[in-house]
This record gives sequence, structure tokens and C-alpha cells, in this order.
Amino acid sequence: MFPEFRELISKLKTEDEHFSRLFNKHNELDQTIKNIEAGIEKGSQFDVEVLKKEKLKLKDELYVILKKAEA
Repeated sequence: MFPEFRELISKLKTEDEHFSRLFNKHNELDQTIKNIEAGIEKGSQFDVEVLKKEKLKLKDELYVILKKAEA
């Protein structure tokens, strides 16, 4: 996610608790989605769609933080 911000992401993960929380939650959602789709965790297609929307919202929030920090 956001390879162009790789260094900034590393910096913010250690310096910004809010960013770190959002980043970790995004990764957790991504893993949960993969697990449901692979049949490792229980969940319906509806559950996956809800999780994907939440993940996208977090990604948008992370992007806003990254753009502000870059300026």
C-alpha cells in the first residue's frame, strides 16, 4: 500500500499513534478478508463487502495523513 510513501509510513508508524492504529487496523481487515475468502474464517460475501468498505475508508484516511505529513 502506497509504495511511494514507504519511508514516510515507517516514520509515522513510530511517531504517530493515530496513524499506527489506523495502519494496523487496515492490515488486520486485509488479513480477515483474505481468511474469509480462503475459507479459513467464517463469513459471508456480505461480510467481505462490509469489511472491504471499511478497509477502503481507512486507506483514504491514511492517504490524507500521508499527504499532510509530506507537505
